[in-house]
Amino acid sequence: MGRLDGKVAIITGAAQGMGAAHARRFVAEGAAVLITDIDAAGGQALADELGDKAAFFQLNVADEASWASAVSAAESRFGPVTALINNAGIIGAPTKCADLSEAEFNRVCAINQTSVFLGTKHVIPSMLRASGGSIVNISSISGIVAIYGTPNVAYAASKFAVRGITKQVAIEYGKDGIRANSVHPGYIKTKMMTDALDEEGIRIASGSVPIGRVGEAEDVSNLVVFLASDESGFITGSEYIIDGGLTAL
Repeated sequence: MGRLDGKVAIITGAAQGMGAAHARRFVAEGAAVLITDIDAAGGQALADELGDKAAFFQLNVADEASWASAVSAAESRFGPVTALINNAGIIGAPTKCADLSEAEFNRVCAINQTSVFLGTKHVIPSMLRASGGSIVNISSISGIVAIYGTPNVAYAASKFAVRGITKQVAIEYGKDGIRANSVHPGYIKTKMMTDALDEEGIRIASGSVPIGRVGEAEDVSNLVVFLASDESGFITGSEYIIDGGLTAL
């Protein structure tokens, strides 16, 4: 038996990186997964790879109508949704506050923050029909502490906001069997990291982490599977830092 047998999940930003790792693990653990992403080619390829337990929906996470359609698609294919993994996000331009445009601030917040609100809003009725569920919001250590090297204030603001949304939803819907927790990764070796850092940069990042390496997407998936499973049934409103000890320094 898998740890997620019978679960129906929506995972955003799942065409690559951490989202794709989560989707693979969820299917391996017995869940049915609606893979969502703006990247139709990558998302559909992953759904084809994973077989009948996966389907793809092209989702604009910052658009409310798109979210309503995504939840409807998940229910039509697999049944009421019992796990939502709000994973989609962007970093934005490396810019100090005085030089950051309002348009760029709003763009980053729409994808990183508003998307979490919209996804949560539209999945809750489905979870209520299922008599409960688990919402896992992927934030960042930049949603826990201020960090030199954080790309911009929009990224920090959006990641702190995800933590707040998570806690509020947890107290509003706990008695309905709906749990919400946030995950705060540090340096994780995904395409987002390798696009930003060369091998020397990754080596330097690894040296700054007490555990001596950067994380892998699968490290985060281990935690996300736990939070989506019934094993974490008494856990809600919490934040989980997964950074190899970086924020302990």
